[in-house]
Amino acid sequence: MKGMMIVNFKTYEEGTGKRGIELASVIEEVSKGGGTEIAIAVQPTDIRTLAENVHIPIFSQHVDPITYGKHTGWILPESVKEAGAKGTLLNHSERRISFEIIKRSIERCREIGLQTVVCADTPETVKKIARLEPDLIAIEPPELIGGEVPVSKAKPELIIRSVEEARPFGIPVLCGAGIKTGEDVRKAKELGVRGIIVASGVVKSENPKEAIKNLLEGFG
Repeated sequence: MKGMMIVNFKTYEEGTGKRGIELASVIEEVSKGGGTEIAIAVQPTDIRTLAENVHIPIFSQHVDPITYGKHTGWILPESVKEAGAKGTLLNHSERRISFEIIKRSIERCREIGLQTVVCADTPETVKKIARLEPDLIAIEPPELIGGEVPVSKAKPELIIRSVEEARPFGIPVLCGAGIKTGEDVRKAKELGVRGIIVASGVVKSENPKEAIKNLLEGFG
């Protein structure tokens, strides 16, 4: 594989319900035969419907470290897996959780075979999380998320240090925040990441198909 891209639908209207199916279908069409794995991170309530309509990997945007029982309002890892999710995001800047909860969530997901992509905001956090052995770590400085300047250009040293901190543990790193073009991706790859995580650059684009194609060019 040339790399990996995760498109985070967040709770944008363009990525919710029927519109989410349309967007996922476009992403799946563009991803075929390209050599880059493209996954989508969606609201737990949309997982089952999307899994019935597309075949690209689906990640929940969050799960909780619980088991079957009395946990009203929490997100059970078994439920998102049964609905069709391959994995989950954890600790996104818009849904921060404590280190202890990260640890317990990774353990729960590992028990049932859900992949984990854990977000971090600094290289120091990357190192701390890497010790927990998630499947992937995504470095995203919050101040650049949704902005016009990509992290690969604004803070290349942050990406380099994050990759270095994760390397001894064998954990691949993704990067995100402000990435919108193939050039942004190319630069990020040069800095050592496995791939990228994007949101508004695709989901809020007037032409998501062209946005994805542009990003894929950066993978070579």
